[in-house]
Amino acid sequence: RRRPEKALGIHMQLSGALLCLHLSFLSCNFWIFLLNEKEDSWVCRGLGLFLHWSLLATLTWVALEGFHLYLLLIRVFNIYVRRYLLKLCIVGWGLPTFFVVICGILGVYGKYTMEIRDSNNHTSTSQICWMSSEFQQRRLVMYITLAFLCLVVLYNFCMLLLVVFKIWGLRAGRKDYECSDWKKMNKERGTRLWKDCATVLGLSCVLGLPWGLASLTYATLPGIYLFTILNSLQGVFMFLWSVALTCKSRSENNSSAPDPSSQKMMTTSFNN
Repeated sequence: RRRPEKALGIHMQLSGALLCLHLSFLSCNFWIFLLNEKEDSWVCRGLGLFLHWSLLATLTWVALEGFHLYLLLIRVFNIYVRRYLLKLCIVGWGLPTFFVVICGILGVYGKYTMEIRDSNNHTSTSQICWMSSEFQQRRLVMYITLAFLCLVVLYNFCMLLLVVFKIWGLRAGRKDYECSDWKKMNKERGTRLWKDCATVLGLSCVLGLPWGLASLTYATLPGIYLFTILNSLQGVFMFLWSVALTCKSRSENNSSAPDPSSQKMMTTSFNN
């Protein structure tokens, strides 16, 4: 209410992309049960396009979250971008649209059939509206999507390390102001440590770092479960993290002596 919240707008765009991703995934799985075994309708192709678009939009907005965090932490002063959120929306929604339109013209999307082999060497098939198994260059499109995912995760991981160094620097700069009461000082250190860990974990979900577990899904079954659980609950984690920061900001505004380093980091990561 006091001023426009650019970060909140970016969070809302990412939440919208996540909603589209979950709805499209459920729709693609539900629609395949309505198809005949040899049928590949235009609806399935459209759902496959929507699923791919939602995935690319989610990854793009995750990358824009990292870009916004970079502007706040590196170029803190004298930052003014005219129609900043509008330009981010053009990139966040326009880039995936441009890519999937080209793929749609080339006929990438359709019914995808995956073979599943159990421990007894028995083979079964699973189908979903995704990239058509009959499209010859399907693997190339999938590799491009996977490469984009890896670049986004790598970039945001660097941004998270930057946040950790910033927090460490802010804490180190307050050593001279610590009180002489050792019990109180140790208690304050423990409290700040938990708050800093919560900040880092919250930013990890916002920056989409659990998507990096995709590299483990082909190796172990626990990796598949961990990847599915964390990424399906990414929106819930973002909501809880945002609520926690909002409550903390209100409590610090009402307190007479807030922690300046924690307040600066929290405000920088969420409210600006």
